[in-house]
Amino acid sequence: MHGTAARARALHGALAAMVACQVGLHACAQGVRLAAPLGVLATGGSAWSVGLVMTMFAVFPALLALPAGRLADRRGYHLPVRLAACCALAGTLLAAATQNMFSLCAAAALSGAGSGFGMIAIQRSAGRLASSDSERLRVFSAIALAPAVAGLFGPMLAGVLIDHAGYSWAFLALALLPAATLLAAQAVPDEQPCQAQAPLPRPASAWELLRLAPFRRLLFVSWLVSLAWDVHGFALPLLGVERGLSASALGAVLAAYAVASMSVRLLMPLLAGRLERRTLLVGAMLLTCTVFGAYPLLRRAWAMAACAAALGIALGMVQPAIMATLHDVTPPERHGEALALRSMAIHTSMAAMPLLLGALGTAAGAAALFWLMSAALGVGSMQAGRIRLDHDR
Repeated sequence: MHGTAARARALHGALAAMVACQVGLHACAQGVRLAAPLGVLATGGSAWSVGLVMTMFAVFPALLALPAGRLADRRGYHLPVRLAACCALAGTLLAAATQNMFSLCAAAALSGAGSGFGMIAIQRSAGRLASSDSERLRVFSAIALAPAVAGLFGPMLAGVLIDHAGYSWAFLALALLPAATLLAAQAVPDEQPCQAQAPLPRPASAWELLRLAPFRRLLFVSWLVSLAWDVHGFALPLLGVERGLSASALGAVLAAYAVASMSVRLLMPLLAGRLERRTLLVGAMLLTCTVFGAYPLLRRAWAMAACAAALGIALGMVQPAIMATLHDVTPPERHGEALALRSMAIHTSMAAMPLLLGALGTAAGAAALFWLMSAALGVGSMQAGRIRLDHDR
């Protein structure tokens, strides 16, 4: 009994430290995501220059994902997270020293790389804290709170300081966040050598993981979920303008999504033991499919807000389920590489999809984007239903 209580306390302590580490890295990146483009415009940069800076946030995490995953598999938690924090720290300090195009691009690249690099190590180690399916779902529900918290705190910190103290002080304040990550990481226990450093046989290429059908299907589902976020963020303003909604009404719709997503992630640790993983994956995908199909049929802001809340619930539920399932369908010694392939797919999509979505939206309209996404999510729900069948065999 005492051993169980001690283990629970150790789990909660390590998990809280990991969440704090990810908040520090992600809030820094989100703050730079606001400050760097504004800095470009403040120095007379063009819209093309802003686009270049924003591209840095996606390109470098995609390029560094596989080395980050392999390093996490070889060395465990601490070295990758320290390197990630140092990258973000260097980028923000460089931008604090001088706001020119080079330093702002470097800040975007290094903070984006730090966030992505650290996320892989944190997610890999978080999955290893759990000893059961329900516990793993609770762990990833807690980890999923970090981006939501960081997405609120980082931009708010940057925006307030830019207005009241200037860009240098804003970047200096953002530099404190990865510095805090370095401190918080000390509370995460070291992995045992047999987990982090034992020489384990592995295929020569990370791409051979794609031969695993459950992982391949899960990667497709994960990419669809990420794409759904992108399409919603891109197409909703277009649809709102077509429907004649005001900016404040659209803001309320997006707020409904954010509140619902945060709420369901807070509730997930309480519900994890009562939810079957495949049911959760398939149900969330079908709900998302339904929401995207219904959006273009709606005319009023309150109805769109209800759809946005349902979408927040669905995507808030599915993310922890995806992460927990990934740890089941890949070899334990290759979790880092599996997370890296997922990160590469998501960040490559983030870099390429805005141009494609813009072209499709211009040619076919916002409603077509929603309906295409709905059809893709319907296919994804079928793939999600097959993942556990393969895993059980």
